[in-house]
Amino acid sequence: MVSLSDTHNASCVHAGTVFIVDDDLDVRNAVALLAKSDGLEVEVYSSAPEFLAGYDPQKSGCLVLDVRMPGMSGIEMQRELHARCQNPPIIFVTAHGEIPLATQAIRAGAVDFIQKPFSPQFLLERIHEALMIDQVQRRRSASGCEVRQRLDLLTNREQQIMKLLAAGESTKHIAALLAISPKTVDNHRAKILEKMRVDNPTQLAHLLETID
Repeated sequence: MVSLSDTHNASCVHAGTVFIVDDDLDVRNAVALLAKSDGLEVEVYSSAPEFLAGYDPQKSGCLVLDVRMPGMSGIEMQRELHARCQNPPIIFVTAHGEIPLATQAIRAGAVDFIQKPFSPQFLLERIHEALMIDQVQRRRSASGCEVRQRLDLLTNREQQIMKLLAAGESTKHIAALLAISPKTVDNHRAKILEKMRVDNPTQLAHLLETID
């Protein structure tokens, strides 16, 4: 989950694309004009399959997504994105203010569920919030990827000792648990800290928390 403090720490310049997916041409044009008037980049799609066929998850941004569309609904498209492990922030818009659908969408990670006709200013505010959330999520993902790359440098034994160090175990206790000498543990400890680019086991523990 992304906290409000995380989004407040994001840059004031909200880079990213607003992906508009709606089968109603008038709504697509209205949302696109609103976003463009605020200097945002926009891509429009008339259906969920059209968006899914061309979507590049490496491209930052957020979705303004209609709930009810022929062929594949917005809720079904949200499920498909989750199945692909792709989770761009989504703002649902709908002419059908159904509470169960809204609850389902929010629980699945949607930023908001807005009923048509909507306030342009309110929608724009939610778009900016969604773009900030996307930035935070991408920074976290990049950080976690870097930590995993460091973990891949560790041998099996080093990974075993690393977990014990991060849990606060002493050299003497680790040596006893693994039936090796304290000196061997200390040698591994030095290599682990070097490979993980931290100074001590406390920093190591905090680093591992970033990929939980």
